[in-house]
Amino acid sequence: MPYVPEHVHLVGSVGLPSGAEVFRTCGRTLGRRLRRIPDGEPGGRRLWISWQIPLLRANPFFQLAGPPRDPGQQIFGPLRLADGVRPEDVRFDELGYALEARASYQDFLEARARGDLPQHVRFQVSLPTPYAVVWGQFVTEALPVAFQAYTKAMLREVSQICDRIPHADLAIQWDVCFEMAIWDGSAGFFRWLLAGEPRTEIVKHLERISQAVPRAVELGYHLCYGDLDAKHFFNPKDARAIVELSNAIAAHVERPIAYIHVPVPIDRTDDAFFQPFDELRLAAGTELYLGVVHARDGIEGLNKRIAAASRHVRSFGIATECGMARARTPDVVQNLLAIHAAGSREPSGE
Repeated sequence: MPYVPEHVHLVGSVGLPSGAEVFRTCGRTLGRRLRRIPDGEPGGRRLWISWQIPLLRANPFFQLAGPPRDPGQQIFGPLRLADGVRPEDVRFDELGYALEARASYQDFLEARARGDLPQHVRFQVSLPTPYAVVWGQFVTEALPVAFQAYTKAMLREVSQICDRIPHADLAIQWDVCFEMAIWDGSAGFFRWLLAGEPRTEIVKHLERISQAVPRAVELGYHLCYGDLDAKHFFNPKDARAIVELSNAIAAHVERPIAYIHVPVPIDRTDDAFFQPFDELRLAAGTELYLGVVHARDGIEGLNKRIAAASRHVRSFGIATECGMARARTPDVVQNLLAIHAAGSREPSGE
């Protein structure tokens, strides 16, 4: 009998006009398939880390190191330490994630009270790892300083989110993107900011930022190969690196992990891609979500990827590879949500 997933995961950005619309539309379409839901990252956040670039540029501890890489950009370019600034004095103030989360949580509560969302659903806050934000924005000499200061600021954001939102209602997701590319051998992203072997440093950093999330708050990870113009930086040749990083997270993060989400390229319905999942070692309570939903081949392609995956993974939910906002119109988003619903079933008793 074909495997039919019971749960759906929304990675982060959704591509609808507002958080209120995301809660209403996704809740009514997907119902009990959802265990958690983001606000869809509307406005500037639909471009993921790009909305942080003005904040980096406005920081008085840094200044432009030279002309912008793109001549059409007048204010954005690589940053260096400002003249006379000591590395130990550098800091970042409010990043905006906690502020956005507090506002969206009120829309979440209203949607749940109306019955648009099931009572068990948690409010999901998806955050980029600090490495993702600072990579490529600073000259090499300033990167370690910016990385350490931005990491401290991001952990303050996590603390503020957890102080303002009841833990039983909250899930925090780390978006692990450039680290995933490095783990899979991409020299283009090989600019690790700490001394030591890159894979070791990646695990240490994920451990550190994960420890900041209280145990009563759900913790998840989105492993990503990028979504620039709705395309990956590169497609993995198989799931081996994905499984290796998932296993490393499971082995070294000393707290419960609610879920891990991983991408699946549209053209992979073969055993060669999914076979590495035979070696996946997640704890019994950790859910796995596979990014098998694609707009281009719809329910037919989804069912082929589900069938291929089910030969190597006993239980999993479904999702898109990445967020649904960048380079996607509301019509495409509605189609993607319909594919999720058609390719899964609501669980009973939730």
